[in-house]
Amino acid sequence: MAQGLPYFENFLENFPNVEDLANAHEETVMRLWQGLGYYSRARNLHNCAKDIRDIHRGVFPDNYQSLIQLKGVGSYTAAAIASFAFDEPVAVVDGNVFRVLARYFGIATDIAGNSGKKEFEALANTLIPKARPAEFNQAIMEFGALQCVPKNPDCSHCPMKSGCFSFKNDLVDSLPVKIKKLKIKERYFRYAFIISDHEVVVRRRGEGDIWQGLYDFPMDELSGQNENQDYPGFLGEMGEFMTISVPEPKKWYKHILTHQRIFANFVSVTVPKENRTALQAWTERNGFQLVSLEKLEQLGKPRLILKFLEDQK
Repeated sequence: MAQGLPYFENFLENFPNVEDLANAHEETVMRLWQGLGYYSRARNLHNCAKDIRDIHRGVFPDNYQSLIQLKGVGSYTAAAIASFAFDEPVAVVDGNVFRVLARYFGIATDIAGNSGKKEFEALANTLIPKARPAEFNQAIMEFGALQCVPKNPDCSHCPMKSGCFSFKNDLVDSLPVKIKKLKIKERYFRYAFIISDHEVVVRRRGEGDIWQGLYDFPMDELSGQNENQDYPGFLGEMGEFMTISVPEPKKWYKHILTHQRIFANFVSVTVPKENRTALQAWTERNGFQLVSLEKLEQLGKPRLILKFLEDQK
């Protein structure tokens, strides 16, 4: 909440209604989201606003079945909106609800699998009352967050203990069951921070990898931190119009994503003003862009890039 609230307020200030968000440029949306991570959610939010503008004629859907058709809206989000905003009796199932239901009813189905998710959603929807569904959803989520916590819950003072299967059978620490484990991939980037007369070479990241739509710098991906490469190989092409003077990169920046750990370091390259035209041609030939430092500030960038730029001040 502490991290997200300022972003929420900033979004409301810039986009007072759905149409304003739908009409915004993607770069503006990504810049306002910058630093939050999960950037696909920003793109989905933007596309969702466009769908509401174009398909629903600016009227926000008021029921679960319509909500779940929106870009980026899954069963959890659709149920939350439907119950909290429109009092539809549809159950919200998040990690807290999985835990409460698994322990109370003694369910050993893997919550990481699709069949498990469907089983728990079906059970939750049999429990939710038609009257005050929002209050029920809020209550069960809060109960999991405050009382039926993941580790060392205070079961002796739990008001639900008399009917709890896990408490009566000493299975509190065994439920819920989550078999799938995330495979964490480590990646190593070496960036080139190329600056010339208050302009910087950047690239807009495309589809098929992390940080889609955000801006970073030209980069080579290494096989490991110890790979013997003092500077990115593509800088060799620039030798025709400049002298590359790069100190040995030592500082590694670490950024943790859900499925990846990114390690990156940076080399700084200064191109003389008289070689500005050659640099411009080189950037265009390689699919990069040359932007002013002021423009760089306005572009959406990964947190890792922000950390590096902050260190340059």
